[in-house]
Amino acid sequence: MSTTDTLPPAGLFRRLGALFYDGLIIIAVEMMAAGIVIAVLHALMALGIFNIGGFEDVSDFLTNHPIWSPVYTAYLAFVWIYFFVFFWTRAGQTLGMRAWKLHLRSNDGRPVSVTQALIRIGTSGFGLANFTVPLDPQKRGFHDIWAKTQVVVLPKAN
Repeated sequence: MSTTDTLPPAGLFRRLGALFYDGLIIIAVEMMAAGIVIAVLHALMALGIFNIGGFEDVSDFLTNHPIWSPVYTAYLAFVWIYFFVFFWTRAGQTLGMRAWKLHLRSNDGRPVSVTQALIRIGTSGFGLANFTVPLDPQKRGFHDIWAKTQVVVLPKAN
């Protein structure tokens, strides 16, 4: 039995703290992702390769175009999902989870798979699934139950 088997499950407030931190990071990452698209489209306009047609500006084009608006939204959703899948599968922690000393793992103690991470995101309800933590005897969120994962509190560093 390893030391990670005896780690306590994370409670609601610690999870919400990490979610808040990650929310701030995601906002910044999404702003950079959107800024890259807008900068590329402006550069293409300056080169005469791209024309926004009857739209007011690039932002209006990306928001209201019948084809490119869903593509742009899907791109931003992909960036958001990739952020969590990348960190959960690589280190078991996002940056917010690291700050709050939380670690995500499979119920058997192994690292989280991509499938588990995607199930966890799909059932999280943008973090609302954490509100089931106080109701579960094992302190699991709805998304943890579905993905067969658990969030534990890491010990303090010596």
